[in-house]
Parts: sequence; C-alpha cells; structure tokens
Amino acid sequence: MTEDIKKGLAGVVVDTTAVSKVNPQTNSLLYRGYPVQQLAATQPFEAVAHLLWHGELPTDEELAALRAEERRHRALAPEVRAAIDLLPLEAHPMDEARTAVSVIGAGDTAGSASVMDALGTPEQNLERSVRLFAALPAIVAYGQRRRRGQELIEPRDDLDYAANFLWMTFGEEADPVVVDAFNRSMILYAEHSFNASTFTARVITSTLSDLYSAVVGAIGALKGPLHGGANEAVLHIFDEIGSAENVVPWLENALAEKRKIMGFGHRVYKRGDSRVPTMQAALESLAAHYDRPDVLELYRALEREFVERKGIYPNLDYPSGPAYSLIGFDTLTFTPLFIAARVTGWTAHIMEQQASNALIRPLSAYSGPDERHVEGYVPTQAEREATEREAEAG
Repeated sequence: MTEDIKKGLAGVVVDTTAVSKVNPQTNSLLYRGYPVQQLAATQPFEAVAHLLWHGELPTDEELAALRAEERRHRALAPEVRAAIDLLPLEAHPMDEARTAVSVIGAGDTAGSASVMDALGTPEQNLERSVRLFAALPAIVAYGQRRRRGQELIEPRDDLDYAANFLWMTFGEEADPVVVDAFNRSMILYAEHSFNASTFTARVITSTLSDLYSAVVGAIGALKGPLHGGANEAVLHIFDEIGSAENVVPWLENALAEKRKIMGFGHRVYKRGDSRVPTMQAALESLAAHYDRPDVLELYRALEREFVERKGIYPNLDYPSGPAYSLIGFDTLTFTPLFIAARVTGWTAHIMEQQASNALIRPLSAYSGPDERHVEGYVPTQAEREATEREAEAG
C-alpha cells in the first residue's frame, strides 16, 4: 500500500474549482479564465476581488457598489484594536492578523443559536468576505505602526483600496508609481488554486465550520516559510548578502551548507513562476522611482547565479520581497500583506466549498507497531461480547 502514497498530496486531484487554474500550455495563472498578468496590468484590486467572488469582472455600477461597501468597513474596530494591543510588541504580525480575524469572527457570529447558524447563508458569507477584505489593511497597517511606536491612522474615503492601504501604513499619499506597483502585487498574490493555505481553508469549511474559522486556519498555514513566509525570508537573504559583489561567495557557502534558498522553485511551476515577470517589472519601476539600482543589481546577480547552478527559477516571493522593502514595509509585514491579498481567493474557495460540500477526510497508511495489549488488562463484558460478535460475523 505504501507505494500508492502521494507524500504531501503531490499530484493528487481532490476536487474541482472554477476559481483559478495554472494553464500548462501557456504557463499562465488564470483567475476565472483571465491571465493574471492582464488583470494586474489593467484592473484595480477591488475589481479582481469581485471577479474571484462572482466569476465576472464588475460593471462600473458593480465596482462602485463594492467600493462603497469596502469603504464602510475600513476603520479598525475598537475591539479589534484592543485585542491587538494586548499582544506583545515582539509577537509576529501574523499572530496579530490571526487574532484580529478571530475577534472579528467572534463578534459577527455572536448570538448564533448553534454552530450551524454561524455557518451563514451565501449572502452573509459574501458580506463577511467583503468585511475581511476591507478590514485587513487597517489591521496590517496598524500592526506595523504599533511596532514603530506610531499612532493609528484613520482611513480615507477618497482613496481606492491600494492607495488607502499605503496611506494608513505611512501617513502620506503614495506616488502613483508606488500605488500601481502595490496594486499589481496584491492582484498577483490574490489567488493560486489549491495551495496549502487555501486547501486548509477548504478542509475546515468541509466540516461545516464558519468562514472566519476557515480564514484563521488559512492564516496559520500561510505563516510557514515553505508557503507565505518565503517573501520575508527573501529579504533576510538579501540582508545577509549585502550587495551584488557578495553573491558568489555567499551562494557557494550556502549551497555547501545545503541551505534552502527561499524565493526559488515552485510546486506547480516547473518552467518559472508565470507571475514573476509582472512583479519584476513592478520592482524595476520602484527601484527607478527610489533611485536604488543596487537592489536590482543584487536581485539579478543572485537570480543569475542560482539559475545557472541549480536550474531552479524564482517564484513570486523573490521580486515581491525587495519591492515591499522599497515601498517601506518592514520585513515582518510582508506575509501579512499576503493575507490581505489572498483573503479574496480564500473566501472565494470557502464559498465554493460550501456550495458543493463533501467532508475532506483522507486515509493514512499506518506504519506503527502491530496490535499489542497492556499486560494485566481485563476486558469488560461489553468488550468481550463485541469481540464475539465480530468473530461470528467474520
């Protein structure tokens, strides 16, 4: 039986989805059929959120309605801020985000007569999805400001999603070049089929748990450096290397020590992550805007050396890490930014799972000792009768 095991579920197809797919013919990631690079080049993030939830890009009226609803929920709720403030400043911001979503969910489902009531209707879960989409920028922005000893900044209704996110984080209006690069990154991170965190969300949803619980579980999965934490790890690598001229000795030493070089390789893409060219272009625009050619020199030198030596190409985390750093985000904030983007994809999958649900419960191949018994144990009468019935039936 062990030869049939697919470790890590590699290559196993567990369900269907209409949300996204990787097109192997074009090596392109499709959101509801649209290549993600086309969406990133032409759409605001709010429109892509609508696409993931509803299956189609919004009309002007639908986009206006979504933007109005999103802006209603932008402010950081007092109880959420209080919960974040209870956490140590040294806590990882992923823990802040996980706690904040749990608080929002507990408040929203309070008073439900049963766990089934907390499950919510399709309409309620769409409203919950918009609420989390709107609330997460304030959570992430406040987390960074709190660690820097800065005050909370209230949202602005005259700015779109990406511009307002940057406003709440830094307290000033971002240049259009920066807003565009950030908007593109959020779209690129919004969805990626049955990745670890999305699958976690679908497993939790399959038990008929509520949307908030599924998102909290997804955040836990995303925290790991083999998934969402990789963009954070890329910046640590850049900090270690320092400059382009140090790449070769650093990489030779890292490979000799058999270190895993984060930001390269992908479970799905074998010929390079289709999202990288779009994010790399955004990084290049930011490096030019901030006059930081040294960042691009290091980026290109490490990519060139690693691809030549290992034949493994960068994934999205490789360009996004230095891009976020140039914008001004702390390294610890990178993965929470991933949450703010991916919550759109997670919730699309949660609602899809709820609409056609089956409990996700795989089997395992046991590899422990054969059956054995505790010395001196005397079976109860009920156990003896059950054993006799099984023997008679067998």
